[in-house]
Amino acid sequence: MRAIIHPSAVHGQMASPSSKSTMQRALALALLHNGSTEILHPGYSHDDLAALGIIESCGAEVIKGNDFIKIISQGKISADGEINPGESGLSLRMFAPILALGSSQLIITGRGSLLNRPVHFFEEVLPMLGVKVTSNNGYLPVKLQGPLQPKNITIDGSSSSQYLTGLLMAFAAGATKEFSIQVTNLTSRPYVGLTLDMMKYFGYNVSWQEGDTFKIVPGNSSNPLITYRNESDWSGAAFLLVAAALSGGALVTDLTFESRQADKAILGVLEQSGVHLNYQENSITVKDTRNLLPFTFDATHAPDLFPPLAALACYTTGRCEIHGVYRLLHKESNRAASLQDVFSKMDADIYIEDDCMVINGGKALQKASVHSHEDHRIAMAVAVAALRANGEIILDGAETVNKSFPEFWNVMKNAGALINIENNPL
Repeated sequence: MRAIIHPSAVHGQMASPSSKSTMQRALALALLHNGSTEILHPGYSHDDLAALGIIESCGAEVIKGNDFIKIISQGKISADGEINPGESGLSLRMFAPILALGSSQLIITGRGSLLNRPVHFFEEVLPMLGVKVTSNNGYLPVKLQGPLQPKNITIDGSSSSQYLTGLLMAFAAGATKEFSIQVTNLTSRPYVGLTLDMMKYFGYNVSWQEGDTFKIVPGNSSNPLITYRNESDWSGAAFLLVAAALSGGALVTDLTFESRQADKAILGVLEQSGVHLNYQENSITVKDTRNLLPFTFDATHAPDLFPPLAALACYTTGRCEIHGVYRLLHKESNRAASLQDVFSKMDADIYIEDDCMVINGGKALQKASVHSHEDHRIAMAVAVAALRANGEIILDGAETVNKSFPEFWNVMKNAGALINIENNPL
């Protein structure tokens, strides 16, 4: 699909999407809950649908209603055969230890960019827990056969906290006594807090102790029905907030201010750049801001902010630095290289210095044709930056936004952005 984005202004209201981070976690916890779970404000991104497919493969019953999903589960893993998490890195990393609680042999496949993401962690850690693991030279497909047997272990958390999320859930559901997981080099700390909050809501007892030791105590909720309201997504909201700041100004709604999501840090960067934000209940009015101030931000624990921040940085008055580039190597694309490619084609001054992405603002973006690299966040970053460019930006691979924010193009167009969508470009 091709999107042609013309210089234009947004206005009115733009609603942030449902969070796929909390949605997928809620689905995993609903699978492990012996009873019923109602998820309000559910998400239906491609990643969410992949997670729904996984829990159905494990024996859970899924009932879809108006703005809710009900999951009925016996709290046990009964899957066998092939499990496909689509292109979702979170579903792959989180569900693998949970799936390994069962005793049947499973083959975890995937598609698209997920096939290029390494799975060495499973080969290094799961065998210590009694799980047989065979991969395709460190990549998918991977064969698993449990049952996983919790024990005190130490893991390296430098590549992603999503592996820890899966282990914490698997330990909490499968342990018969207290165990601990010691983590070195832990990254994406806010998302670990998010996982613990959600596990507590579902009745699990996990404590985060000094030295990044996690104590897991057996037992979960005996409540036959758990009702959970899914959060809105700060990763998606970041693009809408930046779009409003760059061109037009708008009211961004459906925000969850009490969220632990790491990408809520976008608010601090916008304020650092001089963007005027007027906070209301569950919404923010963003004013169009000229002469944006340059910023420095460490994105080590919020790597998904790189794309919207790259768009913002182009329109500042000086040198912007975004640290934590190493976290971008195994996303939907090599996101550091992808950002350099698309923004350089739009004539931005962007380059990498060690672990830092440097963008020198103040240079007008120019008419260009670019590709999303099949990366949903690259596509949205291009769209947002294009609003204030000197000419139209042609973006191929625009359909990739469906991975996390299927409504993105309609939200932008309904707010006044001049965007033409061509489903079958010649």
